Amino acid sequence: MRRHSCLARDDTNGDGDMTKWAARPAGVFLGSIGLLVLWLLGSISATAQQPPSPTPCAILLHGITKDASSMTDIEAALRDAGFYTANLNYPSKQHPIEILAEMTVPRGLAACQKVGATPVYFVTHSMGSLLLRQYFDQRDASIIERAVMLGPPNQGSRLGNFLSCIPIIKDVNGPAGNQMGIDARSLPNRLGPVRFPLGVIAGTRSFNPLFSAIIEGNDDGIVGVPSTYVQGTCARVTYPLTHNGLTGSQQVIKQVVSYLTEGRFVGEKVEYFDCRQ
Repeated sequence: MRRHSCLARDDTNGDGDMTKWAARPAGVFLGSIGLLVLWLLGSISATAQQPPSPTPCAILLHGITKDASSMTDIEAALRDAGFYTANLNYPSKQHPIEILAEMTVPRGLAACQKVGATPVYFVTHSMGSLLLRQYFDQRDASIIERAVMLGPPNQGSRLGNFLSCIPIIKDVNGPAGNQMGIDARSLPNRLGPVRFPLGVIAGTRSFNPLFSAIIEGNDDGIVGVPSTYVQGTCARVTYPLTHNGLTGSQQVIKQVVSYLTEGRFVGEKVEYFDCRQ
């Protein structure tokens, strides 16, 4: 019976009100739950006020006589790096560069806008670089975060004039192929400087001694290294690769990803230019 007496004394806390003792831990528990709920609601509200980080968009433009499949290795690497990609086909042999640019570049920009991917980047190969320059030559280029051009004939080429005189090749390359020489028909030499951060990757390996004899400077069999430069270029790196080998090289692909994501090429053999706008 003494045991019961002690229990009664503890339960009543000396004043005979057992409910007061029982309610105390329940009140603490409910208060803790309330604080937890308020904290969770505050966290959800803070998260809702922060918009998700946008996905960057990379538009890829292939070269003359090629199609989008020539850029798929680069596209895959950019997707792995977190880019939304628009790898565009265009009929490179059917129209002049001016028409091709108006047909193609807006499709890439629209694809980025449709999914809300921003900012916009470009990766171009060969003549695809001229489509990019042509389209933004008289337009606001501030929407371009950065661009990389692979083997771009930015100053035209004597080889372009030579090939335009050979009927079978002239017909294969179409009207755009006749615009990449160094004469009065040269579209590259009529375009102004680029007005966006640009990195250039050039090849220095050729398996065509005839073409290399015509092209000025080290070359990739199609484009000479000096011709890849355009005013506004920030950096250039070269590799012992042919013109068509540029798009499939893992070295080149790593440099493309590096320049788009970090704004620089990696390694010691990088040429730098004054590209202040």
